[in-house]
Amino acid sequence: MANNLLKCRHSVTELNAHLVFVTKYRNKVFDKEGLEFLQATMKDTAQKMGFKVLEFDGEPDHIHIFITYPPKYSVSKLVNHLKGVSSRMYRKQFNFNGTHLWSPSYFASSVGGAPIEVLKQYINRHSAP
Repeated sequence: MANNLLKCRHSVTELNAHLVFVTKYRNKVFDKEGLEFLQATMKDTAQKMGFKVLEFDGEPDHIHIFITYPPKYSVSKLVNHLKGVSSRMYRKQFNFNGTHLWSPSYFASSVGGAPIEVLKQYINRHSAP
């Protein structure tokens, strides 16, 4: 765990999230080449913003991304950047003529660390007498 900690001036964090983006109307848009392009685009966007894409995979109508990010960003801000940049780049690369690449919704889940029950037990052991 200690190897994954992000040490900033005023914080030490390990923030990880699993994100799922779905294409508009669940249209089956992506092939292998398209998914590889999206992966490269999202990794490039992440690097420029100062976070990391740890894992990426997808199917013709959706993608899964596992990221680690600094506390200066909200998940919604990261999602907006990833979806916005990838949509523009994908349209340009593949001459995508659909009105929208992504559905406006997304799935996000925090991941990693101790299970919730273990955290509850830890906190309860530190209560005042």
